[in-house]
Amino acid sequence: MPAIRLFGLPTDVNSSFERGAAAGPAAIRAALWSDRGNMASELGPEIGTDIALTDDGDLPLTEDTPSDDVAIRRYLAMVREDGEVPLAVGGDHAVSFPLVEAASTCFGPVNILHFDAHPDLYDDFAGNPRSHASPFARICEAGYAKRLVQVGIRTLNGHCREQAERFGVEIIPMTDFTPDRVPVLDGPLYISIDLDGFDPSAAPGVAHPEPGGLTVREVLAVLHKQTAPIVGADIVELHPGRDVGDVTAILGAKLVRELAALIDRNGTPQTAR
Repeated sequence: MPAIRLFGLPTDVNSSFERGAAAGPAAIRAALWSDRGNMASELGPEIGTDIALTDDGDLPLTEDTPSDDVAIRRYLAMVREDGEVPLAVGGDHAVSFPLVEAASTCFGPVNILHFDAHPDLYDDFAGNPRSHASPFARICEAGYAKRLVQVGIRTLNGHCREQAERFGVEIIPMTDFTPDRVPVLDGPLYISIDLDGFDPSAAPGVAHPEPGGLTVREVLAVLHKQTAPIVGADIVELHPGRDVGDVTAILGAKLVRELAALIDRNGTPQTAR
């Protein structure tokens, strides 16, 4: 079974409207290792007992995106060299671009399962092509995505609809949503979870809450039916300053356990190049 490397990306330099996601990794980590809960997943295996997971803490990022991209690539090269699977906690959603880039460099174009209220397909948001509203436009135009399936979208404007058509993105909107509508994807599989994909009642600690979102049970149902080897994953956009009773951080910690168990269950990915 694959070993897993957990690490934080404490940056929100590419956030719009309001910063605060840089504090997300520390909050998720505090909830994960707190005695309030335990290390069990709903799939059965436990971190530390059945699942080999190492927590490397946060990468020493700056507010310079090109430099941070280099630091992330170097770290991921080390993780891949050791044959481990990276599991990142952010940070704003802009970090998904270097994460998916690194996965594609190693495995070829990947299939991406993306949970979010927003499609993050802007060609250029507020003059910033590396905005947290743009990572999947950058990923698609670079050819890193073989297939991109977006779940929970409920803010699709005209520009992003055009972008989705341009890149062949498969959007599963919240209207009449059921987990059965989400396909089981082939590998290599990358999973990206923006916490604002959840309904604000489950995840209030985000900068861009959007009513009418996913429940925790719906997301877990979609995750648990995925069977392909996972080459990387991220959990992003926790804003601890907007959280209520740490419930969003606790949800982030639960997702770490569930993703780790899924990575463990689905087996070791095969390097393509």
